[in-house]
Amino acid sequence: MNIPTLTKNELYELLSQRFDAEEKRLSDIPNPALLLNASEAAKKIAEAIKANKKITLVGDYDVDGVSSTAIVVDFFRQIPYPLEAIIPNRFRDGYGVSPNVLERIDADLVITVDNGISAVGAAAICKERGIDLIITDHHTPGDVLPDATLIVDPKLAECQYPFSEICGAQVAWLLMGLIKKELALNIDMRQFLDILAIAVIADIMPLIDINRVIVKEGLKLISTSTRPSSIIIRDFLNKKVITSEDIAFSIAPRINSAGRLEDASIALEFYTAQDTNTAYKQFELLGQLNELRKETEAETTKKAILEVNEDDLITVVSGEGWHEGVVGIIASRLVDKFGKPAIVLNVENGVAKGSARSIGEVSIYELIKANDSYLEKFGGHKMAAGMGLKEENIAAFREAINESAKAIDPKDFEPKEMISGILDTDDIDLELLSLLEAFEPYGEANLRPSFLLQDAEVVSIKLMGADKSHSRIEVRQYAHQRKTVEIIAFRTVFQMPENRKITCSYKVVKNEFNGKVNVQLLCNKIY
Repeated sequence: MNIPTLTKNELYELLSQRFDAEEKRLSDIPNPALLLNASEAAKKIAEAIKANKKITLVGDYDVDGVSSTAIVVDFFRQIPYPLEAIIPNRFRDGYGVSPNVLERIDADLVITVDNGISAVGAAAICKERGIDLIITDHHTPGDVLPDATLIVDPKLAECQYPFSEICGAQVAWLLMGLIKKELALNIDMRQFLDILAIAVIADIMPLIDINRVIVKEGLKLISTSTRPSSIIIRDFLNKKVITSEDIAFSIAPRINSAGRLEDASIALEFYTAQDTNTAYKQFELLGQLNELRKETEAETTKKAILEVNEDDLITVVSGEGWHEGVVGIIASRLVDKFGKPAIVLNVENGVAKGSARSIGEVSIYELIKANDSYLEKFGGHKMAAGMGLKEENIAAFREAINESAKAIDPKDFEPKEMISGILDTDDIDLELLSLLEAFEPYGEANLRPSFLLQDAEVVSIKLMGADKSHSRIEVRQYAHQRKTVEIIAFRTVFQMPENRKITCSYKVVKNEFNGKVNVQLLCNKIY
C-alpha cells in the first residue's frame, strides 16, 4: 500500500478538497416548486383541506418512512386538520400503499410518503374507487409508472430539481412547504429539521450539497428543540455536541427496530408524542425492541454464514423462519464478512422475501432488475434493495444473478475503504479532534477519514463487553516510542499474533464520558 504520512495541516488540506469553497445555507435549498408536480400536488391537497375531504397518509416502516409520516402528521396537527396516518405493517401488509392497505382506507385523497413509485396495483384500485392518489417518493421508478393523480419524485426522468439525492422525508417536507404557501399558514418549516436530519442520515443520503446543511442544522436543533422526542434523544445521548454517527449508530437502529420486529406505529408515536412522558415510554419500548433485534440478528447471521457459497460473486442465501425484519442487516453483515454483495431471503409457505446490500460500485438494483423474470416484485436503489419471489425460483435466480455479475469489472467489487493516510500517533490528540469536527457531519459521500497503522507493536489485548466479543488493543506505533494508544475493535475477538504486530485501519472519534472528552480510535479493518 502506497499511503502517505500526513501532518495535521496536510490532513486539513485533504479534507478541504471534498467541498466547494462555499458551504450551502438553508436559504440555498432550491425552491420546492422545482420538484416536478409538487406545486400541483400542493394545490390539490390544499383544495381537499378547504373542501373538508377525508385525507389518509400512507408511510413506510423504516426510519425515513416513519420520519416522513411524523413530519406530515405534525404539520397537519398545526393547521389544524384531521389526518389519518397509516404505516403498513411489514408482516401483515407488506411494503407501501398496497391493495392490502387500501382495504382498510376510507378516504377521498390518499398521499404516500417514501413509497408508492412502484404501486401500480394500488393506483389502479384508487382509480376504480374514485380516490385521488398523490404519490411522494424518492426511489428509482421502474419501467411502468403507477396511474396516480400526481407523482412527486426527484428521480422521475423529467424532474428538474437541482439536487435529486434526497430522501422521502425531504420530499414530504418540501411538499408541506408548498402547502403552507397555498394555505398562507404561519408554520416555521425549520422546526422539522430535527426529524429531517435523522431521516437523511438513516437513509444513507450523500452528506453533500443541501443534505449537509440540513443535517448540520438538524443536529443543532435536536440539542435545543422543545419537541418531546428530541428532548428524549438528547437526554439519552447526553452529549454537548450530537454527531451524525450518534444518530446512525444509537438512534436510527432504535427507530428502525419497531418496524423491523413489531409495528412502526411505536416509532411514530415516539416522534409525535406531545409530552416527554409519552415520548420516554415509547423510547424505552424502542430500546427493548432494539435489544431483541440484536439477539435475533446475531442468531440468524450464524445460520446465514453456513449457507454462503464462497465461490459466488453475489451471495444469495435463504432459510425458513429467518426473521423478515432483520434480513437487511444480515445482508450487511455478510457483505462485511465476505466482501461481496449479499441477498438474504426468509422463506415462508413457499414464498421468499428478502433484502440485498451491495459493495463498492456494484449496483445491486441493476443486477436484480436484469434478472427480474424470476421475481414477483422488487425495488430499491444502487446499494440496497428488497424483493419477493417463489421459493422454487431461488436456485435459478442465484445462478442467473451470478452469471450477470461476471460482466462487472472486478474493480467495482472493491469496498470503498478510502484510507486518507498514516498519522503519527503523537498527533492523535484533542487538536486533531477539533480539526476533524470542522468537517462534520460525516456520512455517505463525506466519510469520516480512515488512517492506517502499519506493523505496530501489540502491547496488550483486553476483551470487553458482556459476552467478551469486543477487543481493546493497546499498540505502540514505533519501537522507540514510550506512548501507546488504544484501538477498540467491535465485534472482533483479536488474539495476540505470533509476531506481536498489527496492521489495521482506524477512525478517530470523540469519546465523552462523565463530562470528560478524550480521543478514541475505532478499528475498521485488520489486515
